Amino acid sequence: MDNQTFLMLALIGLSAGFLSGFVGIGGGVVMVPALVFFLGLSQLTAQGTSLAVLMVPVGILGVLNYYNKGHVKFNYALVIALCFVAGSFLGSKIALKLDPILVRRIFGGFMLLVALKFVFGK
Repeated sequence: MDNQTFLMLALIGLSAGFLSGFVGIGGGVVMVPALVFFLGLSQLTAQGTSLAVLMVPVGILGVLNYYNKGHVKFNYALVIALCFVAGSFLGSKIALKLDPILVRRIFGGFMLLVALKFVFGK
């Protein structure tokens, strides 16, 4: 893994963790699109890698299915997971200081942007 890929994985982990702590989203909404659009992973590999980040607490059986078909990058998942923890802490700290209506609007806006990218993107 080169330095640029490592940096991108760290940014994905921090972003997903931050948004998870800030508005309760992260895995599929942040990590999967980021892995597809920024690192060129296939949709299935991005999904498998995203599940691997959450494997132990949530999705070990799902990860095993993706892994058996060759669609998991554990080294990517590890970097994202470690950075996810830091981002989650920071995001939750900020969200708890803001007006809940503002947080809800930020969440809705982010979801809308992701949806538009998926509907109208390549």
